[in-house]
Amino acid sequence: MAWFFKRISKKFLGIDIGTSAIKIVELSRFGEKIKLENYGEMGVHTLTEKPFRTIEKDTLLLSNQDVARVIGSILNKAQIATREAFFSIPDFSSFFTLLELPPMSRQELPSAIQFEARQHIPLPLSEVTLDWTIIEGEISDRKRSKIRVLLVAVPHEIINQYQTIARLSQVRLVSLEAEVFGLVRALVKNKKGIVGLVDIGAQSTTFSIIENGVLKVTHSFDVSGNELTRILSKSLNIGYNEAEELKKKYGIRSLEMPVGRVLSPLVDLIAGEIEKTSRNFYQTEGKEVEKIILAGGLALLSGLKEYLLDWLKKPVETADPFANVSYPPVLAEILKEMGPAYAIAVGIALRGFE
Repeated sequence: MAWFFKRISKKFLGIDIGTSAIKIVELSRFGEKIKLENYGEMGVHTLTEKPFRTIEKDTLLLSNQDVARVIGSILNKAQIATREAFFSIPDFSSFFTLLELPPMSRQELPSAIQFEARQHIPLPLSEVTLDWTIIEGEISDRKRSKIRVLLVAVPHEIINQYQTIARLSQVRLVSLEAEVFGLVRALVKNKKGIVGLVDIGAQSTTFSIIENGVLKVTHSFDVSGNELTRILSKSLNIGYNEAEELKKKYGIRSLEMPVGRVLSPLVDLIAGEIEKTSRNFYQTEGKEVEKIILAGGLALLSGLKEYLLDWLKKPVETADPFANVSYPPVLAEILKEMGPAYAIAVGIALRGFE
């Protein structure tokens, strides 16, 4: 599900503009093999004291000049020549809704979706771009069945901002895509069964349920990596940077430690949202989430995987977006460490090979 702008090539960039960092992955394909050509990352405080993006009234705010400068710096320092780029759109700047429609023909579907969208999207349709995918049912003149559609709406303002950033960065914008679809492509696109995908970012957390590679549910909430650091800083009366270092060092692996005691109630909130969303899915679909995959910058928080395993009573694993990507063996340990945080960038870049 994406918005296309330019003709595509054989090498692609996946650009993930996060709250605290921008990450870029360059992928290529030779035959059926996907290869990691290059990657780069730059933190928010490198060129500017302002965040790359913030949430205010559910709208994405970007400092276009600063973001473009960071993207240009990453490309230059990593000596990345490719300019065909896919950008991820943060989930909190998109509107997701599930539509249930009666049997209809392919010709009838667009107008039906337009009609239903007016009931669900909190903005005038003239101000958004709509895209959708059928997640259940079939459209056929002979076989008529109920249809379930996942509808996504992105404000024109957001699309215009990314187009401006691409132009200022001197990259060619191929496509925009919601973060969650990049995560699905990188982590569970070809996996059977029902998987719960948890993306814990700096600004928000998103929990999505995917069945046989198809996104069925996505839910975002405010508990995030930055919130954990802020609460830790306030509770221990220490600076934000020191709290960030303690969070990374100790995590929640020991609830006897002050850091673990402070962080565990916030992790409980994340686990509670996962549990509630999974329960709602079971009540509507009659199906259980079979395992959990952790992605995002907080996925490697010490003790988190074990804590969620104990809470949710389901297998929990850490995201590995490079599992089906070829790379030099010397990078194995590095990519294992950075993998969960690069899942969106990898998934977005993979869009070019579909």
